[in-house]
Amino acid sequence: MSIDFKNIHVGKLIKKRVEECGIETFRICNFLKCTEDEVNIMYRQEDMRSDLMLRWSKLLEYDLFRLYSQHLILFSPPANANLKTVIDKKKSDLPQFRKNIYTKEIIDFIMELIQTGEKTRYQVIEEYRIPKTTLYKWLDKYNKTGKEFPKSEAGKTD
Repeated sequence: MSIDFKNIHVGKLIKKRVEECGIETFRICNFLKCTEDEVNIMYRQEDMRSDLMLRWSKLLEYDLFRLYSQHLILFSPPANANLKTVIDKKKSDLPQFRKNIYTKEIIDFIMELIQTGEKTRYQVIEEYRIPKTTLYKWLDKYNKTGKEFPKSEAGKTD
């Protein structure tokens, strides 16, 4: 199953993971302290409270929050350089995370876009702000088909 990182439906993903793990509804209800009807309602929810998602993550042994992190990596707007300079001057008490950590799911998602011809190399570099050298390393390392990937659009250089 390919995950749509742009339109995350956490309930469907939770249900899928429950099925993969073979977790019984009785155990879920005990762990979450809820009824079977409430569990079925959660499966239909596109989003949910973070405390509840944290409990699901523990039960399923799967980081549901990572789905949203991947969404941010792929779809957040480029940082405003002026705003970043102002923020850098102020010390934040919040933890700082690196944005450029690509998971296997992200790499697979990008590779699939290129392999199917849905996006060109140039489009991937521009739309997802993946550095050209990083993309080319992925193309060399993860090219399972042995075929050439679609080149960039006419007039655009990789």
